[in-house]
Amino acid sequence: MSVDPAALDALFAARYSCRGFRPDPVPRADIEAIVDTARKVPSWCNAQPWQVVITSGAETDAFRAALMAEVGSGAPKPDMDPPTGYSGVYQERRRTCGWQLYKAVGIEKGDREASARQAMENFSLFGAPHCAILSSPAELGPYGGVDCGGFVAAFTLAAQARGVASIAQAAVAAYGPFLHGYFDIPDDRLILCAISFGYEDPDHPANGFRTARADVADIIDWRG
Repeated sequence: MSVDPAALDALFAARYSCRGFRPDPVPRADIEAIVDTARKVPSWCNAQPWQVVITSGAETDAFRAALMAEVGSGAPKPDMDPPTGYSGVYQERRRTCGWQLYKAVGIEKGDREASARQAMENFSLFGAPHCAILSSPAELGPYGGVDCGGFVAAFTLAAQARGVASIAQAAVAAYGPFLHGYFDIPDDRLILCAISFGYEDPDHPANGFRTARADVADIIDWRG
């Protein structure tokens, strides 16, 4: 079986991290179809470690409110250690993305109050009507994390193919103990990230920019 490479590339190019959603819910059948596609990604030893809690409707609103209250009173404690730092080109890309966002929403350099308000949008789920909390068995360690990274990519692309926007969020997963308790996720599972999703608000200024990608020549180290 072959798929049109141009169509596949166009799908990848169309996907972006949405930071402004309309409130309209995605039909449950469409959400199940997205997961049905994403579950087909490869995994080490076919372990398929991914599990997702998905909120809809009033449950999303209740979670949003509880999460923002937790962020206002608690301290981050992720299940997995965050990066020890960003240096070189990785720091440049991170900064460029941040400044693109700030420019899009009208935040001036040095305005820490405004940048803090924008950061809090992570915990309002950018207004998304749905949120998926992704976890993996702790015993699988980095291997489970790698597997779930593939699932995240497949989920966001399958969503895009159905006209559903999304954003993967490490910021939400930083509040591990709260998420374990709120959703009754067993302690023997690592919470890896959240994926907020729904229909994009094309008029939201935060959706008005796109990040760049490294060239193929910057990625491949040919040895033959």
